[in-house]
Amino acid sequence: MQTRHYLIMVLVGILGIAGGFLLANKLNRSEFERMRAESESARTVSTSDADLSTEEIDQKLEEARESRDDIQFQKRLGISLYRFGTMKRDAAVIEKALEPLKRANELDPNDKEVISTLGNAYFDIGYFKKDNESLARSREFYGPLLSARPDDVETRTDLGLTYFLTEPPDLEEAAKHFEMSLAADPKHEKTLQFYIQTLAKLDRADKAKLALATLKEINPRNPAIAELAAFIDKPAQQ
Repeated sequence: MQTRHYLIMVLVGILGIAGGFLLANKLNRSEFERMRAESESARTVSTSDADLSTEEIDQKLEEARESRDDIQFQKRLGISLYRFGTMKRDAAVIEKALEPLKRANELDPNDKEVISTLGNAYFDIGYFKKDNESLARSREFYGPLLSARPDDVETRTDLGLTYFLTEPPDLEEAAKHFEMSLAADPKHEKTLQFYIQTLAKLDRADKAKLALATLKEINPRNPAIAELAAFIDKPAQQ
C-alpha cells in the first residue's frame, strides 16, 4: 500500500494550478498566470524532486486499472496528475489524468471535486491543443456544478471562457456568462478582464470602457489595465 500511494503523495505536494484560466490573446501571459495562481489556495512547494517520468506515470495508471473500485486511489491519482500536467503545461499528462478521473466519476457521480477537475482538465486540453471538442466537453462538467451553485463565479467564468476560446469564438455567449459572473461578484477582476476583451471584440467600446473604469476603481494597480485600454482602442488588430 505504501508503494501504491508513493507517487500520489509526491504529486499532491506539487503546486495545484486548477481551472481553465489560460489567455489566448495578446494580454501579458505572466499577468494571466499570476491571476490563475492567486485564484488557488493550493500551497507552493519545490518541484525539483517531483519530476515524474512517463514510465512512472504509466505504472501508476496501470495500478489504478487493477484497483478500479478504489475510489480514493482513482480520485487522488487523477487530481494529482491533472495538477502536475497543468504545472508542466503538458496536455499529454492532463489527458492521462482523465482515465482515473472518469473512473472516480463513475464510482461517485456526485463528487464535486472530481466533476470540477474533469471540467478543468478538458478545458486545459482544449486550450493547449486548440481543440473545440475538448472545450465543449468541459461544459458538460461545468453545467452540473452551476446547477447546484449558480453563483459560483470561478466556474461561471470558466464556462464563459470556453466560448471565448472556441474557434471561431461565440462572443455573445461568452459575454452572457461573464455578465452572470459579475452579477454575483461585480469586483471579480479576472472576469472583468475577459469581459472587457469580449466587449471590445464585439465592437461595444462604450461598454468596454465602462467595465475598464470599474476595473481601475477596484484595483488601480492591475497590470493589465494599459493593455486592456489599448485593446479597446484597436480591437480589430488584436
